[in-house]
Amino acid sequence: MSVLRPRPARMTGLLVTTTALTAGLVNAGTAQAVTGPESPAGRHSSVVKLNIGDEANSRACTGTLVDASWVLTAASCFATTPGQTVPAGKPALKTIATLSDDKAVEVAEIAPRTDRDVVLARLATPATGLTGVKRATTAPAAGTDTTAAGFGRTKTEWVPAKPHTGAFTVTAADATTLSITGKGTDALCKGDTGGPLLNAAGELVAINSRSWQGGCLGTNPTETRTGAVSARVDDLREWIDGYRSRAPGWKTQALVQSGSSLYQGVRMPDGSWTDFTDVQAKAGSLNGIRSSAAVGMNGDTHVLAISNSGGLFHTVRKQDGTWGTFGDVFSQAATLGNLTQVSATNTGWDLHVIAVADGKAFHTVRTADGQWSKFKDISSGSVGNVTAAATASVRGELQVALVSGGKAYHSIRQTNGNWLGWGNVAQAAGNTGPITAISAAGSGDEAHFVIATDNGARQYHTIRNFNGTWAPFGELKDVLGTVTAKSVSAAAVNGEVQVAVTTADGKVLHTTRHADRTWDSPTPVALQGLPAAPGHLAMTPTWNG
Repeated sequence: MSVLRPRPARMTGLLVTTTALTAGLVNAGTAQAVTGPESPAGRHSSVVKLNIGDEANSRACTGTLVDASWVLTAASCFATTPGQTVPAGKPALKTIATLSDDKAVEVAEIAPRTDRDVVLARLATPATGLTGVKRATTAPAAGTDTTAAGFGRTKTEWVPAKPHTGAFTVTAADATTLSITGKGTDALCKGDTGGPLLNAAGELVAINSRSWQGGCLGTNPTETRTGAVSARVDDLREWIDGYRSRAPGWKTQALVQSGSSLYQGVRMPDGSWTDFTDVQAKAGSLNGIRSSAAVGMNGDTHVLAISNSGGLFHTVRKQDGTWGTFGDVFSQAATLGNLTQVSATNTGWDLHVIAVADGKAFHTVRTADGQWSKFKDISSGSVGNVTAAATASVRGELQVALVSGGKAYHSIRQTNGNWLGWGNVAQAAGNTGPITAISAAGSGDEAHFVIATDNGARQYHTIRNFNGTWAPFGELKDVLGTVTAKSVSAAAVNGEVQVAVTTADGKVLHTTRHADRTWDSPTPVALQGLPAAPGHLAMTPTWNG
């Protein structure tokens, strides 16, 4: 914990003046915790011990995992001098994070806030088998009971081996901080800086920053005050998720329609999800969005959105998390009437888009230089009354499935631009009930197709091999359980096929088919940020190098 210097400090309310504080400095070899009891085994597995500097100049702090790669702690822990503004990038002093499984991992980079004592620290090697802390969405009101955890000194220990906890009451809050007071004799001590302040639900509300340290070992014995200041993090969810989504590795971008807009979230390599944020707030208002398609390409995410008025628009979410402005596709590729669905994928740096309009399927290409070809009707004379489409890229070829009369028809656009004839998928993969939703993903030499039938009551999976053979449709009831799917989406991510469905009871369920053909049990996606039940869903992989 940031601690008082030996000289007297002034107080304004419960805020200790910064000139009276250090950044949690300790003597070499003395990692130090909250004066309350030792945390029960496994209770606070996301709490991390931080050792900063070398033996000649070391300090100890506490942090909290928010996911496998990122630790949230106090920026003041990394200041080389008290009050210093901490720069982003590699820490000035070597920093080692010791996780609850006793693994020691170096901190590769830090990302500080400028408005409060908070920093994100990225681990050089992601943690395994540990879950990030749950984060609150609102600040606790005055009078609320909270719990602090940390590896700082206790009343009797200089170097506790396990985190300790203490009970605190919130006395006041402003835009960036919480003022808290220890209950009984509980206090925050040297070494607790950066530790979590949790609400009754175990959700992170703040990061502990400064304290009077009354009753802590080595403190002036006449000091009895247990007041402290913590930096709020309940309002930093988008900032935290922004860094999480830019970490190196494979991600799954998800676009979910909800209410009158489209929301984007990211599935991280550890299986956790970011919150969902409103795409129209980033890329411009279309006065409502009812459906979308997404394509990951060169680290960016291309998004096609159908507006409530039936227009088709395109934007790009860059690898750094910034968004371009929606552009009108119809103004460049020709206007289509009665647009009902869009699907997209890429071959190389070309973005291929299939639009379903007026019961027909139309194809256009956006080249790497941003130019669009004119829409071309690819279904007339072969497949009529098209209601849905799915696309996948396999070995540089575009594979397309169209749904007509409740059945799926398949074709391929070869690398030379020629289209093969349309074939009835049921004749190759078996009959199902009437298809109401379809999605596809290209993985290696295979094209995976996922469908919902019988008004969403049943779901199936099949594979088209590169030699033209098909696997029989396999029902996914044993994978997804008994659900009614409103929308289905498939994406090939790092050699595996991820499948998600939105359900009639307002959930998004996600599962993964591994390379050995086994499926994970479905997990519900946390839909933080959605204003209403999820509707149409689109997923795509992205890679951050």
